[in-house]
Amino acid sequence: MKNLLIIFMVFLSHLSLQVSAQAITEGKEYQVIQAQGDKGDVVQVYEFFSYACGHCYEFQPLIESWAESPPEGVQFNYMPAVFNERMIPLAKLFFTLEEMQLLKSVHYQVYEAIHEKRINLLTEKRILSWAEDNKLIKFNEFEKLYKSFSVDSKVKKAVQLVRSYRLPGTPYVTVKGKYITGPSMVLRSEGGGVDVVRFIATLNTLIEKD
Repeated sequence: MKNLLIIFMVFLSHLSLQVSAQAITEGKEYQVIQAQGDKGDVVQVYEFFSYACGHCYEFQPLIESWAESPPEGVQFNYMPAVFNERMIPLAKLFFTLEEMQLLKSVHYQVYEAIHEKRINLLTEKRILSWAEDNKLIKFNEFEKLYKSFSVDSKVKKAVQLVRSYRLPGTPYVTVKGKYITGPSMVLRSEGGGVDVVRFIATLNTLIEKD
């Protein structure tokens, strides 16, 4: 996990010299989304993820590092992918943390709880128990928000976006509601995982693309 972040930060200093030299190909590094694009002057970038997804856990340091300083005019958003009812509890967990402004401090803790500590957070009961034991979370507020109309509404939006964009899985990143890319689309040809520079080059190119 930490090694991926270190590699990304090393390559980042050389990225501006490589982006213009790397052409990207539809059907390879990205695909066109057959849906109405996002409206407005701000470029919307969404990372569709699931806390239960091991690949999302591995991808988190990379996308988080990029999102700390996105290109001008770009708004980055995490969006939990909801493909079925079993994914709703974790999506509600994310949106509850978002409303409590706890993503910076707790977002990664959720990943660690599931993938490092092997804590089962797949049900509402287990999530509430975990939140109650977390010292960073005001549990009464958390429980109220978790069961609130506003959080349920955000989950419904997530469901609609997943269907509209026809997401094949997680993690994937959408740009402008027109393009989709992801770490699985920019693997190193020689093996060994994600081509970090290639992914960032692809993402930045799609942001500039009409």
